[in-house]
Amino acid sequence: MEMTGKRMRCSRCGAQLMVPPNTYTFQCPTCLTVIRVQPNNPLGQVHDSIRQTASRMKDLLYTVSSNTNTSVFSGNGYPYSWASGNSHHSQSVAPSLPFSAHGRKRAVLCGVSYYGQKYRLKGTVNDVKCMRYFLIQHLGFPSDSILVLTEEESDPCLIPTKHNIRMALHWLVQGCQSGDSLVFHYSGHGSQRLDFNMDEVDWYDEMLWPVDHQTAGKISDDDINATIVRPLPQGTKLHAIIDACHSGTILDLPFVCRMNREGYYHWKDHGIQSPIYKGTNGGLAVSISACDDHQVSVDTTALSGDTATGAMTYSFIQAVQNEPGLSYGRLLNVMSKTIHDAKKRQLLNGSIASLAKKLLFSKSSQEPQLSSSQKFDIYSTPFTL
Repeated sequence: MEMTGKRMRCSRCGAQLMVPPNTYTFQCPTCLTVIRVQPNNPLGQVHDSIRQTASRMKDLLYTVSSNTNTSVFSGNGYPYSWASGNSHHSQSVAPSLPFSAHGRKRAVLCGVSYYGQKYRLKGTVNDVKCMRYFLIQHLGFPSDSILVLTEEESDPCLIPTKHNIRMALHWLVQGCQSGDSLVFHYSGHGSQRLDFNMDEVDWYDEMLWPVDHQTAGKISDDDINATIVRPLPQGTKLHAIIDACHSGTILDLPFVCRMNREGYYHWKDHGIQSPIYKGTNGGLAVSISACDDHQVSVDTTALSGDTATGAMTYSFIQAVQNEPGLSYGRLLNVMSKTIHDAKKRQLLNGSIASLAKKLLFSKSSQEPQLSSSQKFDIYSTPFTL
């Protein structure tokens, strides 16, 4: 008996698809989005059962941790802090930090260059320098409230190792309260790996690469969410600006903006797929990232002449600086247009020697992405830090 495929629509572009039988992930031929296919068989029931069991086990671990005043650690040695927005889950004690928390506006800016590696990036330090200047000169962030991590820093605590980045993120949210505005900017490599705790729509976790990732490992979206998203109290605002490949849902926020067939952005609820609470403790978390989870971003000189920068960081700063008070929707559109226009200029200018590099940049798939802990009207809400 011949097995027929399953009909479904692409979650991004809405195209009608015929998915082959026994397929669990499928790439839309129209927009190239990777779609997670829910199995229509008894294995799906087993999958749901595993999800429920995992959720109950985590609740049990939190309860044990609260009652015994001990920290329950994940497999990578990181405390399961702020795992739920519910107040009955007590917060683990934050590690001792080498920095003092300053100001109602503060930021962590992290640029990883990977000196001595074949995949070295040339624009990440420039990205951080530009972002620091922009935050201080245009958005009123105090200079002593901005923590910078790059490989050019003389203080060993400010080299972007896995440990130091984690410590900096703890510093960012430590003692935050209503009225605080927090920023996490990262420029560096990103990647994906298979999702083993079943909280991802596409079955992949997103990862950031610290400078010592080969020995210490990468930083997952689950870690980032637990560290800087879930502890945010009512009235606190966090913006993550992530210039890395595969960074669309790097904060694991519940709501993701997608463009419909009419060309307008609308919110998709990714939170219903997860057995783990991924929202805040009442505050607002927003992530603006360089590209979708299945896309790559670029480090290029096409935007700023001879100086290498991340395309996303440059287009973000230019958009906000040139058009104060623009909406989130307008910000996405302007950033996207800036990147696309740069690709066209890159093909028209330069020498034949750089043709291969220009063609790689022109063909790279990069659309800035927006995700949030809460839904809001992106076309009427002004972007503010």
